[in-house]
Amino acid sequence: MFALNFNNTAMHIFYGKVALIAYLKTIKTTNSTIGFVPTMGALHQGHLALMQRSLKENDDTVVSIFVNPTQFNNKEDLEKYPRTLEEDVKKMRGLSDKIILYAPSVDDIYEGKTMSQSFDFDGLENQMEGKFRPGHFNGVGTIVKRLFEIVSPTNAYFGEKDFQQLQIVKKMVEKNHLPVHVVGCPIFREENQLAMSSRNERLTPEERKEAAIIYKTLTEAKEVFCTKGPQETIEFVENSFKDNERFDLEYFVIADESTLLPIEHKINDKKYRAFIAVFVNSIRLIDTISLN
Repeated sequence: MFALNFNNTAMHIFYGKVALIAYLKTIKTTNSTIGFVPTMGALHQGHLALMQRSLKENDDTVVSIFVNPTQFNNKEDLEKYPRTLEEDVKKMRGLSDKIILYAPSVDDIYEGKTMSQSFDFDGLENQMEGKFRPGHFNGVGTIVKRLFEIVSPTNAYFGEKDFQQLQIVKKMVEKNHLPVHVVGCPIFREENQLAMSSRNERLTPEERKEAAIIYKTLTEAKEVFCTKGPQETIEFVENSFKDNERFDLEYFVIADESTLLPIEHKINDKKYRAFIAVFVNSIRLIDTISLN
């Protein structure tokens, strides 16, 4: 551990779990709470909003920055994922000097065995992202469970852009009887309504501007869904991207919000959500919107 100093304010930064666990024991009391925000770095305003909420709702806040290799099924995506630790620290320090940062190495997390555990998420893992990214959610479950064991948070904060991941983390906590309250937080968007993502940094300015089509299509699909059925809505979205040379639609799914199963018909009193994944060149962007 060391304290990194910017403008005379210090942040506690840990690169090893042993030192982090020891430090957290010194500040934890019977009634105090620890908020936790797990990230892969390349921080944007959405991440900072999660941290702000944790700072507001807890006595102490831990943020992790770790690009987890076991949740990438695409080696090129892992290699190109932005790593900007120094800039990330500056952003966090600008938010609060009370944030505790855990920035481990792969070996500190996996101890020489960089492998995923196998999880049963009651089928949540088989939809959307799970279909197109084999093994992804085993990697997510593995790292989140490991981080929860290290940090022992009271509350953990996740953005709703990765809504399927949020549901899977909640299921993992439930099935493993972990004493963590998982909090879902609203999606932060850029001025053109593109969902904030670390991957956006890889887009050209023109691609980033034109990526507004993703959320625009989602909002239009919501209007179609209100008056027509799921299949008509899916066809509308597929046609919206059909002749677009820049954007390649990987999937658009309308699912039950609790089970994530695709729907064929609308049923009253059910909550539905639309999920989309789009490629811009080799950069994969996802988004989601509630249809209720």
